[in-house]
Amino acid sequence: MAPIPSTALQMRSRVMADGVVELFLVDEPIPRPQADEVLVRIEATPINPSDQGLMFAGADLATARQVGTADHPAVTARIPEDRMKSVLGRVGQSLRVGNEGAGVVVDAGSSREAQALLGRTVALFAGAIYSQYRCVKAAECLVLPEGTRAAEGASCFVNPLTALGMVETLRRDGHRGLVHTAAASNLGQMLNRICMEDGVPLVNIVRNRQQVDLLRSLGAQHVCDSTASTFTQDLVEALIATGATLAFDAVGGGELAGHILACMEEALLRSAKEYSRYGSGIHKQVYIYGTLDGRPTVLPRSWGFTWSVGGWLVWPFLRSIGPDGMARLRERVVAGLHTTFASHYTKQVSLAQALRVEEIGVYTRRGTGAKYLIDPSLS
Repeated sequence: MAPIPSTALQMRSRVMADGVVELFLVDEPIPRPQADEVLVRIEATPINPSDQGLMFAGADLATARQVGTADHPAVTARIPEDRMKSVLGRVGQSLRVGNEGAGVVVDAGSSREAQALLGRTVALFAGAIYSQYRCVKAAECLVLPEGTRAAEGASCFVNPLTALGMVETLRRDGHRGLVHTAAASNLGQMLNRICMEDGVPLVNIVRNRQQVDLLRSLGAQHVCDSTASTFTQDLVEALIATGATLAFDAVGGGELAGHILACMEEALLRSAKEYSRYGSGIHKQVYIYGTLDGRPTVLPRSWGFTWSVGGWLVWPFLRSIGPDGMARLRERVVAGLHTTFASHYTKQVSLAQALRVEEIGVYTRRGTGAKYLIDPSLS
């Protein structure tokens, strides 16, 4: 095993009082693991939308400017005035970036659990993963099957557990079927595979014909194009066929969440046995879990009184199911790492390359097929 250097590169993000966000690299000392800790050489970490939120703090990336040096590049961008309120709490703080990733354990503390991980490839969800090395508790590591590359295990947590959490929420809340927006994404494709395996009816909402064809080629039965002139009719028919009354919306802004509720109501009223001035008595729920559209969420009421719109995040949900439930989901992810939960990336870059303005313009594009993987070990 290669010698461990004394310092390592770490990506950080800082919001300044003047409304500028700076994304940059720093050299940090590499710690020695305590008894119950391990040191992981990070070899793969994805750039997820949740990472981009911390990285860029809602900045207008059309204002992005390259600064820094070749070895330590940096990027600045201006945050619109109406978005500064949401990040005032982090002004002046240098925050470490990166939610999840995978790599090889190169040093370990004295405990038996830590020593057992030496040389193993593990996945992490520990924060500050956009770094060449990361020291964590041995218990926080998800050990990957022998022969699994770090790139294959880098996205073990956020997307797989989010998709599994959606299906678990459906079961816990007593719904029959799901609706999912931005459904051609990596996460959406995982959710399709899970629902097909588990026999859960799923309605996919996408935004162009190419995404319809993609999901149908993967076996999806109900796919609705939100840009089609027949979208409302198509969605209502899919809701009648599936009985779906639970939706997870990655878009967030605009009228889509409200439109889904209205179509759910129409689908339910078609089979209603009697009229009620309060609308259908069956509960309809839309959870907003993303902000692909930064506009306000608009709810033009037309769906009675038995409905809810709320936020949903995977980590509060996982806490609610407890350690045993979390362990069960993690075991399923490992078992399906090369099938159900396989992730696909369009490009692999170094930490420095991830801070190039031209690359930022690609991986922040809100469309299917632009998912990047950082390999911090690349020069």
